[in-house]
Amino acid sequence: MSFDSTIHAKAVELAKLTYQITGAAGSGHPTTGASLTHLISVLMYTHMRYEPANPLHPSADRLVLSEGHAVPIVYAACADLGVMIGHTRDEWRPMTRDDAMTLREIDSVVDGHPNPVEGFPFFDSATGSLGQGLSQAAGLAIAARLDELERRIFCIIGDGESREGNIWEAVDFIADQRLKAVCPIFNCNAFAQSNPVAPQQEAQVTVRKLEAVGFHVHEIDGHNPTAIRDALEAHAAAHADAAAAPVAIVARTVKGWGAASQQGNGHHGAAVKGAALEAVLAEFDQTAKDLGVLADTPLKTPLIPAQKPERREPDPVPTLTDALKQYGMESALEKGKLATRKAYGVALRALGHAHPGVVALDADVQGSTFANAFAKDDALAERFVECRIAEQNMVAAAAGLSAGGKVPFCSTFAKFFTRAYDQIEMAVNSGANLKIVGSHAGISLGADGPSQMALPDVAWFRGFATMKLKQGQPGFYVLQPADAYATYALVQQMAEHHGPCYMRTLRPETEFLYGDTDTFTLGGHEVLSEGRDLLIVAAGYMVHQANAALEALDAQGVDATLVDLYSLPFDGDAILDLANENNGMVLTLEDNYGAGLGSAVADVTAASGDGFTVHQMHVTHLPKSGKTEDDLMKYCGLSVDDIVAGAMGMLQLTGA
Repeated sequence: MSFDSTIHAKAVELAKLTYQITGAAGSGHPTTGASLTHLISVLMYTHMRYEPANPLHPSADRLVLSEGHAVPIVYAACADLGVMIGHTRDEWRPMTRDDAMTLREIDSVVDGHPNPVEGFPFFDSATGSLGQGLSQAAGLAIAARLDELERRIFCIIGDGESREGNIWEAVDFIADQRLKAVCPIFNCNAFAQSNPVAPQQEAQVTVRKLEAVGFHVHEIDGHNPTAIRDALEAHAAAHADAAAAPVAIVARTVKGWGAASQQGNGHHGAAVKGAALEAVLAEFDQTAKDLGVLADTPLKTPLIPAQKPERREPDPVPTLTDALKQYGMESALEKGKLATRKAYGVALRALGHAHPGVVALDADVQGSTFANAFAKDDALAERFVECRIAEQNMVAAAAGLSAGGKVPFCSTFAKFFTRAYDQIEMAVNSGANLKIVGSHAGISLGADGPSQMALPDVAWFRGFATMKLKQGQPGFYVLQPADAYATYALVQQMAEHHGPCYMRTLRPETEFLYGDTDTFTLGGHEVLSEGRDLLIVAAGYMVHQANAALEALDAQGVDATLVDLYSLPFDGDAILDLANENNGMVLTLEDNYGAGLGSAVADVTAASGDGFTVHQMHVTHLPKSGKTEDDLMKYCGLSVDDIVAGAMGMLQLTGA
């Protein structure tokens, strides 16, 4: 009996099915799949500890296909093995070859790239936007370590893809965290989409890069079954050896292996149909004859370790007042003010003690975001992950942590999340339970200037708030608490909600507006004053600006209603009712660029079909440094005087 011959036979079978799948779809990436056919055959048929009948087994090994466009080869294996598919366990059924032939159809669970939310639970996260899978694998590994599971996570990365900086953020992160459970497998087939890969992505250079970081690298022929098996077993041995270095595999492969007509440049993403497909399939048959394949060796994956992660329900969280006393911060109660970023730190620490699944991640600014309240607590430190200045890796790792059953809270300056927008979107696509907390938001940051200010963030995250996920909830809740009590309560709401949330926190100290008994909900708002002439809608720091303007407006005979619209999306009917009670006059205030809160309110009023006047005040030109937040408010036309002038201008224009 021959292991190599049996794997060659399986490789030819899967490669042929990959071409048939993509041919039926009329699109896809069969040549990339063919380059992986031996790796997938050894991995999924002999090495990974998993159950096709239970792809969500909590202790099973996992496969992350960072090279997401290669997914037809994995679909081919899943169809052959009968891996379960379906949106819920009640709907699960074994995948068939007929299912595989529905690749990319609108009503198929066999999506164009890995996509668990469409009914393919074998995958933990959506991939295909290149460069992110290795970070997701790292997050899965951290979750496994916290749960004391022996599971291993295999991640297949393309050589062209390895140009992405996110890959090398993840490599550094894996080395820093000693995440030896992760097995990076670089598929070096020498061709990208349009051209051969650059010299910097060639196999030998990739080996040297990984070795420089501290990996023990196995450079192998990716079509040699025994070499693949030996490299995977070396990873298993290193994972079990506390003193061993992390292991990576660099596999030299042939794009379009098994069919000479499909090799070389110019075949990427090209499905083959009709007579051309029959000719390619004949080439594979000839390759099988040339290799003398004989499937005479039983292929069986190892047993899954008899482990199960412990899960317990969260405990109650103390009130903010009690938490401040418990953590030696009573002075905030005496002053009656506390920065919302500090309130986030208190909330995160209290939540960490109450909720065993909460994991905190930060990108080298924990002393500014106040995530250090969690990190420096001895009882919580194990669940704090310092990601350094690598925001893309942090967010993608958080998606992996979510897939591992954790509730990840990621924090850095709100401005710095901009560079991870792609990773955030892919986490949303994955159905990740992601919590993003951006500090130093808006222009109230002051002295550091616009390079540190989040300004288009509300508009970007609000885009997700306008759509619904599979489960029916908003793609994102965007939260802008105005004080410490609102922050503290909303952090708890974020943890209780299964879905993505983004919270903005502020640098300056802000006065308390609320107390322990006030209730805050996702999608909610607070009415701080009731009037009849004008509805002012604000969030975050601008609630304090609006509050200060109320007295001046009152002196001029204007009776205004002030709403703290701390959540997007919100109850549109309730806001319309308040607007109608104020003559249809609405003034919105936000300390960021437009297309955010004001536009959300304008959309609601426009959709109602009634007559409303909405005036949006937001940052309309590039800010700069200023010594105080008041300097910036005045510079950007959002001072108390500007708000009063804006309100009076609206009322005078309409004759109110």
